[in-house]
Amino acid sequence: MNTKVLIRQYDEPPIRESEILRYARCNEACEETLVLLRSCLEEARKVLTYKVCFSELPVNINDHICDFGFLSFKSESLSKNLCNCTSVILFCATIGLELDRLISKYSRLSPARALLLHAIGTERIESLCDVFCKEISAEQKLLSRPRFSPGYGDIPLELQKDILAFLQSHSNIAVFLNESMLMSPTKSVTAFMGLYEK
Repeated sequence: MNTKVLIRQYDEPPIRESEILRYARCNEACEETLVLLRSCLEEARKVLTYKVCFSELPVNINDHICDFGFLSFKSESLSKNLCNCTSVILFCATIGLELDRLISKYSRLSPARALLLHAIGTERIESLCDVFCKEISAEQKLLSRPRFSPGYGDIPLELQKDILAFLQSHSNIAVFLNESMLMSPTKSVTAFMGLYEK
């Protein structure tokens, strides 16, 4: 197993307008909303980048202690998620800082546009994570568990500091951490993805 940190850049994943509208809580979008959405998409697509840095790690689970070599912590929810996994992919994914700048700009000029840009960002980062996880699973010819991120279940958000330091996310894909343990760019994700044999 190679524990070095690798970097991948992706082309634009397929866009799912229905998911964007769901994130924006627009259950029944009128034609005016769809026109605005497509205008926002056209603007956002010009600035989005799709990058992931990651490492494959050994995993040892004992009494809900999850041990990944460089990091060990107690989590009942993650230990259940990783049960019978042969290894773990630890990754950080981002769609870049420029979307944050657009959202900030339109928060003052057009709240509706800012809302849709937020929703676009959420759909885009989720789509990137889906593409990455599917690709890794196929390459390794292994099945994958649902990805698990710090801040969900009983995984402390404070682990972000150790994860991003290990992945060298600041230099690899320009993802930083603020004092509140939130990432910049905001549309970034860190996660554990367990791999297991078919």
